[in-house]
Amino acid sequence: MWILRHYTDVPDLARGAVVAIGNFDGVHRGHQSVVREAKREAEEMRMPLAVLVFEPHPRQFFAPDAPIFRLSSFRAKVALLGDLGVEIVFALPFDAAMAALSAQDFVADVLVAGLGVDHVVVGYDFCFGKGRTGDVSVLRYMGEMEGFGVSVVPEMGAEGGEVFSSTRIRTALREGRVGDAAAMLGRPWFVEGRVLEGDKRGRTIGFATANVPLEGVVTPKLGVYAVDVEIEDGPHRGRYRGVANLGTRPTFNKRDVLLEVHVFDFSGDIYGAHVRVSFIGFIRPEQKFDGLESLKAQIALDASAARRLLAG
Repeated sequence: MWILRHYTDVPDLARGAVVAIGNFDGVHRGHQSVVREAKREAEEMRMPLAVLVFEPHPRQFFAPDAPIFRLSSFRAKVALLGDLGVEIVFALPFDAAMAALSAQDFVADVLVAGLGVDHVVVGYDFCFGKGRTGDVSVLRYMGEMEGFGVSVVPEMGAEGGEVFSSTRIRTALREGRVGDAAAMLGRPWFVEGRVLEGDKRGRTIGFATANVPLEGVVTPKLGVYAVDVEIEDGPHRGRYRGVANLGTRPTFNKRDVLLEVHVFDFSGDIYGAHVRVSFIGFIRPEQKFDGLESLKAQIALDASAARRLLAG
């Protein structure tokens, strides 16, 4: 996969692609339908399949101090798009210059002169250009004028339910409804990162944990979860199951949010390994205990509950 961070001097092999445009935060089932339509067009036209996203997310540019909202890191987004067959990701910087482009200039400068698109695929609610003045009608009109095709994918949702959206997924996660989030994503929601060396307190109570920082993505409801764990590198590479605590560890008077994962039936050293932790089920909210013994007893109960949930 090519990742290009500019729209000028684009290599010839990357020009003339079928391009799906959007932020694709989380790459949920609605986003997947847009990419699949672009893939269908690309195969029919025998052109490369590309996706255009903005980094940072425009929302981060306009509200840099707002709470973190992203469902997936850029690394995770690229991996998910690759799984859908995307060959090229145009990750264009969203800065003051990009924000100032009118809808017409975005089409003329970025899509036509820059990328030389043959066909563009967007979702039904796509807006673009300064002040979000461009919509699918404007894009279709300009496509006719500039000689590229435009496909608009209609809204998608569960049968009889709400439309799939990143906003609804964030709400579900913040309420601990990871099953509902998974239904909209088409897979369990996950976080990934390198395992940090912590205070090793877990080893002393018989439940060693892998500490994974929660950086750059939305924080779900604090508490205990049944999880799937993929160790992506190192000698212990593979898939495992476990139980995780996401919280501030009030029993030990901590305040920073940390994901502590206890991997079942595992005793290897994975410090520094890159892991993906998928949230399968919510077990209970975070709570403070009056001592180590009560904490150990509750962790044992949590582990049993997680095993039952994962077995089901």
